[in-house]
Amino acid sequence: MLFDRVEQDEILKLVTSAVPTLGPCRAEGVQVAGDGLGHGGGRPDANLHPELRSQLESLAGSDGPLRVPATGWAWAYPLRGLGGHRGYLVVSAAARPSPDEQFLVRTLAQQAGAALDSAALYRGERTAAEDLSHRTAELDSVNQDLTNVVSDLDQRARTHTALINVAAAGGGEAQIAATLNQLTGMATVVEDTFGNRLGWAGDREPRTSPRTSGCSRTELLNRVQRHGRPLRHRDRVLALAQARGVVLGVLALIDPHHRAGPSDMFALESAAVVLAVELAHQRSLAETELRVRGDLVADLLTGTDDVSALARSAALGHDLHQPHQVLVISWPGADNIDRLTRVVDQTVVRITQARALLNHRDGKVVLVAPAREGGETGYDWTELHRLISAALPSNAGAIGVGRLCADPSGLPRSHSEASRALRVRQTSTQHRGVTTFESLGFYRMLGSEDSNRAMDEFVREWLGALIDYDETHHCDLLHTLWQYYECAGNYDATAHALLIHRSTLRYRLRRIRELTGHDLGVVDTRLNLHIAARAWQIMRAPT
Repeated sequence: MLFDRVEQDEILKLVTSAVPTLGPCRAEGVQVAGDGLGHGGGRPDANLHPELRSQLESLAGSDGPLRVPATGWAWAYPLRGLGGHRGYLVVSAAARPSPDEQFLVRTLAQQAGAALDSAALYRGERTAAEDLSHRTAELDSVNQDLTNVVSDLDQRARTHTALINVAAAGGGEAQIAATLNQLTGMATVVEDTFGNRLGWAGDREPRTSPRTSGCSRTELLNRVQRHGRPLRHRDRVLALAQARGVVLGVLALIDPHHRAGPSDMFALESAAVVLAVELAHQRSLAETELRVRGDLVADLLTGTDDVSALARSAALGHDLHQPHQVLVISWPGADNIDRLTRVVDQTVVRITQARALLNHRDGKVVLVAPAREGGETGYDWTELHRLISAALPSNAGAIGVGRLCADPSGLPRSHSEASRALRVRQTSTQHRGVTTFESLGFYRMLGSEDSNRAMDEFVREWLGALIDYDETHHCDLLHTLWQYYECAGNYDATAHALLIHRSTLRYRLRRIRELTGHDLGVVDTRLNLHIAARAWQIMRAPT
């Protein structure tokens, strides 16, 4: 029974309860070496008497008699095991027990020491086994972590290799989306900053994301940029392709079931970096091409030899061998000249099916456009005005169109004609729309130094009195006369255009008759006054 026990307290309790069964003895207690606890008959947790403690210490591991009050005989039996001395079993009796009874008690003490030794060994083995089990579990966890790390590194290496191959091959948006789709198994979409789709990959084309306002789109991109990592938005996980803090595009995983894990996020981030490089490269090429095209346009408008112009245009993929004409486009209300340039560039492609040569100067876009196939006539540029109006928030633009010229050296003349046509359009009552140089009629004579000098003399002859009067009295009679003729002599239309009452208009016209001495209703007089007023309006407009 002693050796079946593994707990020290259970062994000691069993020993003290067995002593009375071996003879006329009782157990005064048990002292276990090192813990100082005593166990005595029926009270295993009671402490030994202090006097007994000192007597046991003097025995130094040997057995011997003890002095116990109210007893005739007391003896200390050592508890020994393979591990050495483990304590004492203190037994007392009214009289000395027989040798056989003392032998039984001594044997019990020896067995108790061996049992304590065995229990200690078992507890040590159990502790070691538990520690080994714990360490084995820790090792398994470490091994699992290492396996996961190796697997993750392997997945990242495959991701890097796949994306580097795409970048090295010059793959565009569609190829980047296809590679990310293969790595994650999820549908992938590439969009520009405005939400327009640039490419996609997956089993089937993702549904188009609902269009959001410009402010909402900007706020979303700012939120993703501040987050610094891919961010979930509804059924998509978004990552930004950006360079130097400028967002160039958006890469998204379609993940309605929230399956995207860390490896998918890493692949998305890596693909966004490759996309940023691709978009930055495309933007750099576009800016370089636009700058080179702009330089060529500037040289063409100021004048260059045909051979050089033809060679440079051919390098840009543009054929100047066919007739071309110059358009000058002014668009009040456009956000900025760069946006107007992009819109014109994209719109001209829709009309001519070819890239155009264009540049911007003095807040206007200058376009060198080819003739229709055959080279005899130009395009109907009213369609250009309509398409630009649809793409911009304002439709108040005006376009001046010069005549076709067969050689590049004739483009400066076409540019001058387009500028004059634009000025006439802008100074007319219908200041929006398209005016061709061919349609100017009499007004095409304006522009050269000699014609301007002659026209200035003509204006002074017919309108000099009104000009001087307006300057002296800060009036607007000349503008009233011009508006009156522009409205074909209609009182109501003229008053409405000038925002004045009919009676005020009558007074002004009467004053004009008095100052000029002309009858405004005579046909020849009316023609000359109208021409002079229109010429004055054109010449005084900013160039």
